[in-house]
Amino acid sequence: MQPNPEQFIQIFAALIAGSILGLEREYHNKPAGFRTMILICVSSCLFSILSVSLSGGDRIASNIVTGIGFIGAGVVFKEGVNVRGITSAAIIWMAAAIGMSIGLKHYALAALVVFIVLVVLVVLTRLERLIESLHQIKTYEVHFRAADYSIEELENELNNLRIRFTRIKTGKENNIVKVEYNIVFSPKKNRDRIDNFFINNNKITGFDV
Repeated sequence: MQPNPEQFIQIFAALIAGSILGLEREYHNKPAGFRTMILICVSSCLFSILSVSLSGGDRIASNIVTGIGFIGAGVVFKEGVNVRGITSAAIIWMAAAIGMSIGLKHYALAALVVFIVLVVLVVLTRLERLIESLHQIKTYEVHFRAADYSIEELENELNNLRIRFTRIKTGKENNIVKVEYNIVFSPKKNRDRIDNFFINNNKITGFDV
């Protein structure tokens, strides 16, 4: 198969689309940044171009989706009781889909999706932060020695501070009690008050958020 001018245009368009997504990720210092997004978008475009010319094109497309799933899983990690990187994984999927769209000559569709992704990442992120500043729920995992402290004492102190919480999990390992709470706070100064309570409480050996 000899390359034609349109295929060069497709690769270049995938390069531009990947660059746009990668710049946003790089600016916010996310795991999958500038180079990663370009490589994902361009490679997906190339595989799609090849799938048009080769037999078993549907199988190639499905393998792209499977392979991107492994890459996406690599940027998802657990930090304390929270899971990070889900948005980056979703954008990796989007970059692959955009590259495939360009490779199949759906240029307008790819441009529309790039625009939608940027709106979600830039505009809706600010809206999300505004909502979170008004009302947030965070999961706290609190550790303390069973001989020094009790769940009842801890919850009485939280109630005295008028902290809204829901106990979601309780465990014990080597005389260390582990309790998970969903805690509601608003605005930011309330979050600082909660963190200071756990930090300054000498009976609490540690906590994760």
